[in-house]
Amino acid sequence: MGKNEKTALGRALVKHHNQMIQQTKEKGRFYRNQHKKVLESVTDVNDIDAVIEQAEEAERLFSFDHPVPNLLINMDTSSSTSDMTPEERRKQQKEEEALHAGSLQVPRRPPWNARMSVEELDGNERQAFLVWRRSLARLEENEKLVLTPFEKNLDIWRQLWRVVERSDLLVMVVDARDPLFYRCPDLEAYARETDEHKRTLLLVNKADLLPFSVREQWAKYFRHHEILFVFWSAKAASAALEGKNLSVPLEMQNSAQEDDADTKIYGRDELLARLQSEAEQIAMMRRESGSSSTGLSHAHAPAKNVTRIPASKNVVVGFVGYPNVGKSSTINALVGEKRTGVTSTPGKTKHFQTLIISDELTLCDCPGLVFPSFSRSRYEMISSGVLPIDRMIEHREAVQVVANRVPRLVIEDVYNITLPKPKSYEPAVPTPSGSRTFEGLLCFSWVCCFKWTAR
Repeated sequence: MGKNEKTALGRALVKHHNQMIQQTKEKGRFYRNQHKKVLESVTDVNDIDAVIEQAEEAERLFSFDHPVPNLLINMDTSSSTSDMTPEERRKQQKEEEALHAGSLQVPRRPPWNARMSVEELDGNERQAFLVWRRSLARLEENEKLVLTPFEKNLDIWRQLWRVVERSDLLVMVVDARDPLFYRCPDLEAYARETDEHKRTLLLVNKADLLPFSVREQWAKYFRHHEILFVFWSAKAASAALEGKNLSVPLEMQNSAQEDDADTKIYGRDELLARLQSEAEQIAMMRRESGSSSTGLSHAHAPAKNVTRIPASKNVVVGFVGYPNVGKSSTINALVGEKRTGVTSTPGKTKHFQTLIISDELTLCDCPGLVFPSFSRSRYEMISSGVLPIDRMIEHREAVQVVANRVPRLVIEDVYNITLPKPKSYEPAVPTPSGSRTFEGLLCFSWVCCFKWTAR
């Protein structure tokens, strides 16, 4: 073999090697582009953003076989509710909410398997997400319904899908001031769709702001509705790790004589043991029923040869929740060090994070996101800390939400001020009579937290 032949062979090998590198770069181009994008929560979309987004989605999805649908505009205004009294309007709104409760869902991940290409999977997810957005748009067209701002970034919902699929036990972190506001029942239903054995636990954070009597009433409510729950305080757990003692009023402190397993505020070690126990029970039921070790239903399961860590050796607990409920603080307290960013901004946790606690327990953290819901105004979401206050245009409505929950006597006592009495033509704000009714319980929770945090 001559020298030229050896040189030609070497060039051919180098050329083949470069071609393989180029192909690898092309296949990974999608992921590189995705990583370049800043994952940002989107709850408000202006007209220009909506037009651009619709144009991009139409370019991807609509073709000769799938033409653009016709837009029908209803000019009939005979069904206007402008002549109705506020009480009649609220009653009609409640009836419409009950009628369309089944339509208010979180987006589902379309069926997939390991044989799908990246482009095919991305297209299916975008199309399913667009269908979901259209279904909510139809609800927004109903003037009898009020649909609150919700997360509109597909990438953040993708993180939720992966956490739900990966987890044995799903933990929904809620704020103790209004647990039901931060609870998403359809997310619990979606978790059961992916795995019939999967359960959702309601982690009631900031429970140290509530006295025993309020925790007892909430525990009674949760038990009546068969909701799995735990009272918890991420702030108290973090302080305990640092060797600090929080100054808590006497009426807020735990009492060994009063607290039982349901009303007690769990510590860090107790919560970790409870989460691992619940997740192991789910894994055991799955093994006994012969379900797939991935914890996915047939519609969402990948190829049969794709498995994760066996459930007998390791269980996974996923954490989801609204922004500003203390989800990242909870993760940091459980891990024992700062591993996730703490902020009130939705989507601060950029991607779901896998945190190994031990050989038997792994935690998955999902970015905070805002779920769609009915009958909650934008200002109520601002006063609850879900939407950022810097985007608030009118402050009076948000202040009114707080005034409706906290009696004027409490505000005067906390801030040492005297508020002017309402005029004769102004509607009187009802004073909560106690915690006997659900509304009274909700207002009493706000009053307790308002007194403590204002100090």
